[in-house]
Amino acid sequence: MLTFQCKCNFYSAVNGIFSKIINFASEKVILELITTKCMPILLYGLESCQLSNGDLHSLDFTYNRMCMKLFKSSNVELIKECQSYFCCLPCSLNVKEICQKFISKYENSVNTFCQYCNAL
Repeated sequence: MLTFQCKCNFYSAVNGIFSKIINFASEKVILELITTKCMPILLYGLESCQLSNGDLHSLDFTYNRMCMKLFKSSNVELIKECQSYFCCLPCSLNVKEICQKFISKYENSVNTFCQYCNAL
């Protein structure tokens, strides 16, 4: 489901942020910029798709690789510890949350077509 182009665009945006401020900003600032500017590139449109476990693992892998570059470590346990310290949820949990919001909005929609599709 996740396309190669989507991941490339995400990494390109992340590398753009890293190249500009990696030596000047704190990790918290960089993570906030990535969350607000780059994550939408990676997660665009996924709330309307049924993702497999492989797709969710692929999202987590992509985000973990970015964190490995930011924290300059390849130790996955250390990266997860840093993510929890900075309150960064894994991408798979973020996707599940936005999927639930999408389904809730879809089911409560007053749009006739959405109601018709929901009845099927």
